[in-house]
Amino acid sequence: MVALLAACGMLTSLQFTLIVPILPLMPALLHTTAADASWLITVTLLSGVVGTPVVTRLADLHGRRLMLLVSMGLLVAGSVIAAVVPGFAAVLVGRALQGFGTAVVPIGIGLLSALVSRRRAVLGIALMSGTLGMGSALGLVLAGPLLSWGGLPAVFWCSAIAGAVFCILIRLRIAEAPTGAPRAFDILGAVLLAVGLTALLLAVSRGQYWGWLSAPTLGLAALAMIGLITWLLWERRHPAPLIDVRSSLRAPILPINVASFFATAGMYANHLLTTQEALAPTATGYGLAVPTAAAGLFLLPSALTMILLAPLAARVITRFGGQRALLLGSALMAVAFVVRMLFHGGAVPVLAGSALVGAGVAFAFAAMPSLITASVPADEVATANGVNSVIRTLSGAVAAALFAFAITALPASADPAFLSEQALLLCFGGAALCGVVTAVLAAVLRLPRSQESA
Repeated sequence: MVALLAACGMLTSLQFTLIVPILPLMPALLHTTAADASWLITVTLLSGVVGTPVVTRLADLHGRRLMLLVSMGLLVAGSVIAAVVPGFAAVLVGRALQGFGTAVVPIGIGLLSALVSRRRAVLGIALMSGTLGMGSALGLVLAGPLLSWGGLPAVFWCSAIAGAVFCILIRLRIAEAPTGAPRAFDILGAVLLAVGLTALLLAVSRGQYWGWLSAPTLGLAALAMIGLITWLLWERRHPAPLIDVRSSLRAPILPINVASFFATAGMYANHLLTTQEALAPTATGYGLAVPTAAAGLFLLPSALTMILLAPLAARVITRFGGQRALLLGSALMAVAFVVRMLFHGGAVPVLAGSALVGAGVAFAFAAMPSLITASVPADEVATANGVNSVIRTLSGAVAAALFAFAITALPASADPAFLSEQALLLCFGGAALCGVVTAVLAAVLRLPRSQESA
């Protein structure tokens, strides 16, 4: 069960990066513009952010295995539509459906917490967290070869076939977890949250195309603020809220989620900056001028480190507690990015630096869902981890937007499509600061005595 849920998590995280390497080719493949093609990334993030809180809440209310199958089924359906139906509109719809797979990881964590012993649950959560990095790295590696082998449909058939096999195995090998007392679903809360999150993600992810001070960006930012504030006020008064905001805004949940935001930003910075170093021309002073098809290979050390260290991270959590594991992981991330600032410009430093960041991410990502799971009632585990998943997705969008801004503000003179060496060092410094902030939050985290070893 642990292996199956981890594989499902890897498949869902793969969807967010599988299109990235081939995005420049999408206008020619789908007969559309570059601006429209970028929606293939945005729409998946959007459906993931909006759908995850709803799906995870339904999982806690009506069955976690049931909603796990629904999430995987939507991913498979979207992949089939994108592979079979020609045209940009069909691929866009397919990518939107794939985004609902984001709920798989928090639902899987909920299943593990309910169906296996605490020790195995900690190991399973660590492995599922490790698959997030493994899947996103594999997406960057597989996209080019799949496109060369079978064209654009092959990219989507890969996800469709794997997802269908996983759905069958879930049905055969995973039992349904017990649910709490039946409660009404908060429809208005879901709508208000969807409006607020949609506006926020669109403002963050599309601001670089529309202009940060343009009317659409500012209008969406205002709508996001109004929508989310209204949602918070509604949730505080609702007898059965979509998300218990009172507990979400209290310790230890709030600092854990804030730490998740900064730790995830560090993980995405590792992906983005490693790819930048691999692809940039040597004239930039740091670039390796690696072909696009091979650039993703530079992320494999980080991804493999996350997977290989997951069992060790689980042992550290079990023996010393999630708080110390989070502190260790975030401190290691900060040190790793400082090392990357000092040593760069060759293949070995890039590979070693990426692997070192992956080691820190392995401990941090294993600790955070374990801490959240131990801090909420059993019938809210999937929902609470779903909120954490949304925060990680928003963090990735913010990291990508800041990265694009850095390229625009400080481009390399040799090629304006890449960062200057000064900008690269600033980005490494910013990523190191994310690790420091996460470490500080971990150090001051206060857990109830019954959860100090969780």
